Amino acid sequence: MILKDVILVENSQKASIQIKDGKISAVLMGEFNANDEPQLNFEDAIAFPGLINSHDHLDFNLFPQFGEKLYQNYTEWGKQIHQDYPNEIAAILKIPKSLREHWGIYKNLICGVTTVVNHGPKVQPSEKLIKVLEGGQNLHSVQFDKWWKVKLNNPFKAHKNVVIHVGEGVDESAKKEIDTLIKWNLLKRNLIGIHGVAMNPQHFLDFKALIWCPQSNYFLLNTTARINLIKKFRPVLFGTDSTLTSNWNIWDHLDFARKLKMLSDQELYHTLNSNPAKIWQQLSGTLEKGYVADIVIAKRKNNPDAFDAFFKTQPADLLLVMSKGKIILFDESLVPQLENLVNTNYQKIRVNGSLKYVFGNLHELIAQIKHYQPSAQFPIEIIPS
Repeated sequence: MILKDVILVENSQKASIQIKDGKISAVLMGEFNANDEPQLNFEDAIAFPGLINSHDHLDFNLFPQFGEKLYQNYTEWGKQIHQDYPNEIAAILKIPKSLREHWGIYKNLICGVTTVVNHGPKVQPSEKLIKVLEGGQNLHSVQFDKWWKVKLNNPFKAHKNVVIHVGEGVDESAKKEIDTLIKWNLLKRNLIGIHGVAMNPQHFLDFKALIWCPQSNYFLLNTTARINLIKKFRPVLFGTDSTLTSNWNIWDHLDFARKLKMLSDQELYHTLNSNPAKIWQQLSGTLEKGYVADIVIAKRKNNPDAFDAFFKTQPADLLLVMSKGKIILFDESLVPQLENLVNTNYQKIRVNGSLKYVFGNLHELIAQIKHYQPSAQFPIEIIPS
């Protein structure tokens, strides 16, 4: 298959992307011979690697945001929400975990995420939609994981990254937590921190990378990590966290992050592709020959600057989402071109007024969730077949 006449965000050049056996076989500039291969024609559309969301709790994306004030740290927030919202929490947890995880996967897919790193127990998705990674050995945090010291110093897992919430606060205890973690990393394992709001420059070199979740940080703490400093020492990866503390839509997170001006457009862009692909050891994150065909095509919306067009993208603007060369979402405008190229395993939804076809059985998933919790809210509308 060939995705014809798209504008590459990385260099603003028009190109066509050839896909074979789930990988990019060529990136073609100018005129070329398609050799009778099926092709999709685009007009005024940008192309970029499928987004890599480096931090999500897939089973926590049916919750509304909880918390009505600013907090000193995550432990204060955790205690308060269990005190103030026990019934609301119980109602969501009544939904089987597998269903909640499955929705978390769809939430990412609908935004153009083709790889998500889940922070929690291993997920076994019932449908092959996008790639779900663990990232290594997941520890929740110093405060909430009772056996974190034993787990951290398990010699049988010494080769794995340790992915852990750390320094999520603005008080002295948040700073001390980082020092405690570093002190007890006796095996000198690769630490990948999440949040790191309380990190100072002395901490940076003790971590392999930091996952930045600015919208979640501002919701709880009204501040975020010093990414403008951290980027000089270690790779920065982008994460959304769950809907407990942030919006479902990663594009709103990116718009928020961009306005903070702590990273250049190019630096912020790479927190979603090449940076995490390297850390998570994935053959994706770039549109080059030989790489996995995780590709997103979106409307450019008449914006001449490709980076600006990228950051102004919303789920409604996505024309095509491809995972390992397989189309998993497409816009209704592509139906005439796709009639003979895709099967019938797609269902229709409306996202912010735009009609999309998504692979799998999302309609049934939502029906099952509503069986357990009729008031469950979704940011999409189901369109009956």
